[in-house]
Amino acid sequence: MMRKSKELQKQYEELNKKYIAMFAEKSELEYKLQELKKEHELITKQDGEIRALHQNARKLKHDMKNHLMVIASYINDMDYEKAKQYASDILDKFNGMHSYVETGNALMNHILNEKLRYAREQGMLVKAEIENLAFARMKSIDFSALLSNMLDNAIEASMREAAGIVREMHIAITQCKGYDTIGIKNRVSRSVLAENPELVSVKAEKNNHGLGIVQIKSIVDEYQGMCDFYEEEGFFCVKVFIPQ
Repeated sequence: MMRKSKELQKQYEELNKKYIAMFAEKSELEYKLQELKKEHELITKQDGEIRALHQNARKLKHDMKNHLMVIASYINDMDYEKAKQYASDILDKFNGMHSYVETGNALMNHILNEKLRYAREQGMLVKAEIENLAFARMKSIDFSALLSNMLDNAIEASMREAAGIVREMHIAITQCKGYDTIGIKNRVSRSVLAENPELVSVKAEKNNHGLGIVQIKSIVDEYQGMCDFYEEEGFFCVKVFIPQ
């Protein structure tokens, strides 16, 4: 009887181990399926955005002959102010048609294009250097929160600058010595670190860069990475390093 009981106990333990392994595998497959669904949705959305961008470009090109005829008409009538204004309006349309960022990373594409479109709509000058990096160690939700917070902080800080100040943001997503790095900097009219060295998250502060800083640090720490906050040449800079 004792021997039978031990055999049954052993069988139970083996079956339980198999069940736990199968359940873990099922959970992993479900997670991967959800990730693939999200990526498919992003790619579908991006395809629509690219098609719309190309359609607008074709339309503007088609109308360009008529635009040039109008400008020529103003010049022939020596109405140079109207010619200049009309040309300026056309340039505004061209500037409003931002180029689409393609990085090879569907999630990164989505975040960058959404944020950069908004920044340009606010009249911000944006410069970007972006390599095709996977950030493979990071969960999608963490990468999204990290990049979105960094971009939001820079855009919101730029929008708080006084009228007349050049609103400018630089983005660099590059590989460096075994790290995937994200560097974002925005132009500031005075030192943020001198006025708020701890980058305290207080919304009422005019020069607050603390919004989202805690979350950025938390995510970077979770992946044993590093983050740096500094200022150089009139820019407030944030750079994070995620081990590959």
